[in-house]
Amino acid sequence: MAESEKMTTGDGRFTYQSAGEIGAPALVFLHGIGGAARAWREQLDSFDNRYRAVAWDMPGYGGSKPLETTSIENLAAALKDFLAQLALTKPVLIGHSIGGMIVQQLMKTDPKLPRAIVLAQTSPAFGKPDGDWQKTFIEARLGPLERGETMAQLAPVLVKELAGTNPDPRGMELARDCMAKVPEATYEATMRALIGFDLRDILKYIKLPTLLLAGSEDTNAPAPMMKKMASYISGSTYVELEGVGHLANLERPMMFNAALASFLSAHPPRKE
Repeated sequence: MAESEKMTTGDGRFTYQSAGEIGAPALVFLHGIGGAARAWREQLDSFDNRYRAVAWDMPGYGGSKPLETTSIENLAAALKDFLAQLALTKPVLIGHSIGGMIVQQLMKTDPKLPRAIVLAQTSPAFGKPDGDWQKTFIEARLGPLERGETMAQLAPVLVKELAGTNPDPRGMELARDCMAKVPEATYEATMRALIGFDLRDILKYIKLPTLLLAGSEDTNAPAPMMKKMASYISGSTYVELEGVGHLANLERPMMFNAALASFLSAHPPRKE
């Protein structure tokens, strides 16, 4: 397996990692709020023999330029630009957490752009902007920053809270390092982008092959919620990963990769 390469798009807006042959069917991996392109290294290394596996740094992460205004809508528009720059036609989009929300937003505006989608440990809605749970969630994550703590200080605690039972130590080390290097302003902007997100009404219109991946110990995107989400997407596949928290691809990479490989085998992407 060839090691993934760190690259930058021609316009300098996005950094990303890529493995596999240009022209092969494309898999595009989209990380969550505390992640980075390199959080997908196990997936890039595992799928580069048959696919062009690409992981972006979301705007504001890694070397990708931040957006003037961060919203799910603007992040989805940025993803569309990113795919166009790399000439990735009919990719399989694999979105984790907020990455899955971005995929759903793209399905609202450009439902025929992907060939298939994977919604990993994500939600179709964050709920009411003024809801008690939503306020508590945001305060718990942004309060320490407002009191002067840094992402490097918060990363060990945040990652521990996200993980399930007996996670892979190397994966957790990478998760902590990715989280620690997220700029505080970026973390706050993407966290606030969740407020008001609600695309539950579009689920019934998704007609592409869709895999929903849940972790049995995930408290951010609970498995029962994701199973219900799957029931609204006709013909979708739901897989629950036992013992996994919110960071499946890092906690149990082999389990995550096996579920993805099974889905791709059932819905094989093709060269365009």
